[in-house]
Amino acid sequence: MLKTFSLGGVHPHENKLSAHQPIIQAAVPGKAVILLGQHIGAPAQAIVAKGDLVKVGTRIADPNGFVSAPVHSSVSGKVTKVDSIVDASGYARPAVFIDVEGDEWEESIDRSDKLVRECNLTPEQIIKKISDAGIVGLGGACFPTHVKLTPPPSFKAECVIINAVECEPYLTADHQLMLEHAEEILVGVSILMKAVKVNKAFIGIENNKPDAIELMKKVAASYAGVEIVPLKVQYPQGGEKQLIDAVIGRQVASGALPISAGAVVQNVGTAFAVYQAVQKNKPLIERVITVTGKSVEKPSNFMARIGTPMKQLVDACGGLPEDTGKVIGGGPMMGKALTGIDIPTAKGSSGILIMKKEEARRAEAKRCIRCAKCVGVCPMGLEPYLLSALARNAEFERMETERIMDCIECGSCQFTCPAALPLLDFCRLGKARVGAMIRARQAKN
Repeated sequence: MLKTFSLGGVHPHENKLSAHQPIIQAAVPGKAVILLGQHIGAPAQAIVAKGDLVKVGTRIADPNGFVSAPVHSSVSGKVTKVDSIVDASGYARPAVFIDVEGDEWEESIDRSDKLVRECNLTPEQIIKKISDAGIVGLGGACFPTHVKLTPPPSFKAECVIINAVECEPYLTADHQLMLEHAEEILVGVSILMKAVKVNKAFIGIENNKPDAIELMKKVAASYAGVEIVPLKVQYPQGGEKQLIDAVIGRQVASGALPISAGAVVQNVGTAFAVYQAVQKNKPLIERVITVTGKSVEKPSNFMARIGTPMKQLVDACGGLPEDTGKVIGGGPMMGKALTGIDIPTAKGSSGILIMKKEEARRAEAKRCIRCAKCVGVCPMGLEPYLLSALARNAEFERMETERIMDCIECGSCQFTCPAALPLLDFCRLGKARVGAMIRARQAKN
């Protein structure tokens, strides 16, 4: 029997329209806008100014604290300004604007395709290289990778778990990355194992990717301690706590970190980026992005430079369809609607989903019928109908008591609600307010 997590979950239509589309190297943009806050934690601090010349791989911003990450130029050219721009969240964020001139790379970056398997660095040296390269989690959360690799002294890692689930409908970037770069990913996994001083790693892949499972098993056979774990198709299996439950059968307690279960979880795209950073001296300057939708002329997977306008990728797929109702950054379950497609891509840009008007239109919300379906599918064991009601009534202290901070914002509750209630919207609102309350309380103390 295939493994999966033990509580809740749903199975939306997969709609993997871009599956098996080879990764296309996206054209270098004429202008790049590189955001300084592409990670959880403090935004990076710009170290370039108007008129400065940069190359591909030049560091343009330093981390601004331990939970932060440096930012590098993905293009070569001249800095025109350091200003703000609306990002995928809909808010204005600081960014470096660059007019592209040619494609000159930093000489320290190894651009060859030659596989480099051996890594003779110490764990500390590996973590420093990962930190200096600006590597963050590429599954969506964008948590700085070096922080995950340095858990508090009271915790000890027992294994690395690689998230190759890609359970969001439509997205195929991780699937195609495995098919085209399995060897590099496995080297990256072995480097992560060395960094956290463990001799066991698991790569969880949902069973709707049999070709990736077969290939990764074949390649992993020559890497000690790495096991491929086929998983039942069940959303949101890509959540850290759900993946730990599915792969090693351990539950992470409310409010606890995944490391408390002995696991360090990293996305498969992050493992590839770690290989490039440690073995090729290449900072995180590009990533695979899926552009898809039922009316998109040619759903595709692109290797795109960070800071490329999303419009450029959409145009490369045939342009914005006439029946477009909504454009989502990410997948349909956890992604967020974009204000436009001139937004620059970032480290966390896994996909651009173009939804037809009929798909994008929400059903009219009705009264809750107390069916408890939202409770049954919640993978965190919460009561979404209650949390939603508390948020509507601004009862944020009660929301904290009812564990709103455990919500992973997966949208399973809203997906399954027969009354079409905006449960996720209110849970997100309440979680943000409660999070702000907690931070204010901690600062005061």
